Amino acid sequence: MNAPFNPNGVSIRQNFPIAGMTCASCVRRVELAIAKAPGVAAATVNLATEAADVTFDVGVKPDAAGVIAAIKGAGYEVPVEASEVEIEGMTCASCVRRVELAIAAVPGVLKASVNLATERATIETLAGDAPRAAIDAAIRKAGYTPRRSAAGAAAATNSREEARDREMAHLKRDLGIAGVLTLPIFVLEMGAHAIPALHHWLAMTLGQQPLYIVFFVLATIVQFGPGLRFYRKGVPALARLAPDMNSLVVLGSTAAWAYSVVAVFSPEVLPAGTANVYFEASAVIITLILLGRVLEAKAKGRTSEAIKRLMGLQAKSARVERNGEFVDVALEDVVAGDVIQVRPGDKVPVDGVVLSGSSFVDEAMISGEPIPVIKEAGAEVIGGTINKTGSFTYRATKVGADTLLAQIIRMVETAQGSKLPIQALVDKVTAWFVPAVMVAAALTFAVWLVFGPQPAVAFALVNAVAVLIIACPCAMGLATPTSIMVGTGRAAELGVLFRNGGALQSLKSVQVVALDKTGTLTAGKPVMTDLEVVEGFERAQVLSLVAAVEGQSEHPVAGAIVAAAQAEGLTLDEVSAFDAVPGYGVNAVVRGHRIAVGADRHMVLLGIDVRPFAETAARMGEMAKTPLYAAIDGKLAAVIAVSDPIKPTTQQAIRALHDMGLKVAMITGDNRRTAEAIAAQLGIDEVVAEVLPDGKVEAIKRLRAGGRAVTFVGDGINDAPALAEADVGVAIGTGTDVAIESADVVLMSGDLLGVSNAIALSKATIANIRQNLFWAFAYNASLIPVAAGVLYPISGTLLSPMLAAGAMALSSVFVLGNAMRLKRFKAPVRIAVDPVVGAGR
Repeated sequence: MNAPFNPNGVSIRQNFPIAGMTCASCVRRVELAIAKAPGVAAATVNLATEAADVTFDVGVKPDAAGVIAAIKGAGYEVPVEASEVEIEGMTCASCVRRVELAIAAVPGVLKASVNLATERATIETLAGDAPRAAIDAAIRKAGYTPRRSAAGAAAATNSREEARDREMAHLKRDLGIAGVLTLPIFVLEMGAHAIPALHHWLAMTLGQQPLYIVFFVLATIVQFGPGLRFYRKGVPALARLAPDMNSLVVLGSTAAWAYSVVAVFSPEVLPAGTANVYFEASAVIITLILLGRVLEAKAKGRTSEAIKRLMGLQAKSARVERNGEFVDVALEDVVAGDVIQVRPGDKVPVDGVVLSGSSFVDEAMISGEPIPVIKEAGAEVIGGTINKTGSFTYRATKVGADTLLAQIIRMVETAQGSKLPIQALVDKVTAWFVPAVMVAAALTFAVWLVFGPQPAVAFALVNAVAVLIIACPCAMGLATPTSIMVGTGRAAELGVLFRNGGALQSLKSVQVVALDKTGTLTAGKPVMTDLEVVEGFERAQVLSLVAAVEGQSEHPVAGAIVAAAQAEGLTLDEVSAFDAVPGYGVNAVVRGHRIAVGADRHMVLLGIDVRPFAETAARMGEMAKTPLYAAIDGKLAAVIAVSDPIKPTTQQAIRALHDMGLKVAMITGDNRRTAEAIAAQLGIDEVVAEVLPDGKVEAIKRLRAGGRAVTFVGDGINDAPALAEADVGVAIGTGTDVAIESADVVLMSGDLLGVSNAIALSKATIANIRQNLFWAFAYNASLIPVAAGVLYPISGTLLSPMLAAGAMALSSVFVLGNAMRLKRFKAPVRIAVDPVVGAGR
């Protein structure tokens, strides 16, 4: 954040919200921490308002980032809020840079990131300090138009589509007018040069001066009719000493037009032999750049097709119970708690829980499973899925922006609007690029005027205009965001959701893929396979007691034991004094007996010797079964084996990762023998076993030894810290909300094959971005000198301003076309059905 800086002897105050303070000592601690931050003169912290009022030193530029770091260093948080602003009028990378700087200078703004392809700014502000009016004013002052995003994903998308449609209609109209008026000038002027007979006929029929007057009329209409859009943006930018692409077009085309006007109406003011006319250049420049804009707009529209397809999955209405009968209402009128009826063939409108009836529902868009899933009372249904043959009613639990489909759309939009670290280079270059081009054009004019052949003025003008036109940084601004949009959209079609752009860039550099076992490598639904009891205990009694205790736990292993007891018809008694020890086991009292169930370390903690089952446990481990122990009243009673079947595609997924040259590691809380048995079966390279939930973070750090980049793939609540710690966290989409929120990438299908697809798509997207950036930079680096005339002394080659305009437009179209190639990306491994859009691949 850049608070307003007044160097004229005025101190500046800034308010910072603070979370986590509980008492007066907290206040004191925060005040002392802030006081040590650079440039702070005084700080007053209020516990009641949970805010700090900070006064900065007189004449010193406020360092808000330093204050926030000091608060966090003291152990507290500074709440921030994120919002988006749609912006009209941006045309090139220099526009992006200018808008970012304008927004960042608004008090209360912590960070601003502007995306040219999506025409949106993502802004972070201090919580409770939402300076929207000031942000809008800053954008307008920079020469652009802010537009408030419509509420809801659908409305926002529709609003952007309508704005783009209007702009496209205006562009096509202007291009049509410019094209019709420019064509006669171009044909007659260039034809006269190429065909002597035509030149002679025009001179004899119309005469040169009347012909030039016709050219003047047509070119003037083009210049100040269709070309007026460039003046509206470019002239104010020049007045602010912040020129952009429009400014270059205005300078170049106006110079050619104005010189021609003087040559036609006042040739005597020009040096002898220099009264040349360039109306065709000024008109063609405007026309070709408008053509480039139209092609850009079309390509930009196609980059957001993934969002449109996702939006198409949403139902438009719902049959909701109102006053005892079901009536059709608009989707936005559905509220949580409504009872909804779904008939055969209907789309499920919103997320909810089935109340009555039953049916099979096609959930391929979410799970990737082609086989419809039966839905009966108590089952969860997801908005956007398709009901098949039956009918049911359900209660809405999540509506609007809270539905899973809306969250998927939001993830894709967030990723498409984000900036990659690689974009930093572009931002640095474009900060000075346009002014540098103007200096280069001025130098070109001066050099040709002094050293050029006669007519020197004409040569100087033509080459300076060519430099101005060919150097527009449109391609630079589009190189990264368009590839991100197409790449993340294609990823969504493959069931891979990138939650931020940074993950898209980081994933390509991963060297180790660390996998959680339960729910990731395995189905996550264990079954009990063995139960051996110590002499003196009865099997049924032990299973009944153990199952009663495990019935209080939500762990999948506990569910397997309970299911086994229920399958044998055993009764589960009431449990008291239940206590779960994470990573070890559980303790409880059943029918007066003290029951303990858990891993061998849990028994050791309780002082119980498990050696009698050493051979049995070893045998179970070799068979990839997890041994658990049960103790009753402090005595070892039984060993229980639970096996979690490996997912059918796991082995193929690991083979695909190996084919990409990656190392695969497994992190699990299982005992080492079981873990190594599974690793040997699957061909896993490294095993980190017997890891407690809070030890997964340390395991990630160990795997990172030697500077290796690590991706962690998990699905459970206890995976969240490891997902956050990894260089890139990948969550299985069928896992918990906490895991998904902690991850950088989400695999909606729950299929591990998606990991190799995500990595391959990351590599393809970054390669595409590098190609675009190379083209954009190489194009300017090579053609600006040509436009300036460096080849003229060698080969007599000069670049016409018309050709420069065409080349400039084509450079942007090339970048957009190259980005569109990502739509044809083929996944290295095939998943049966597209998890998001439901189309076979």
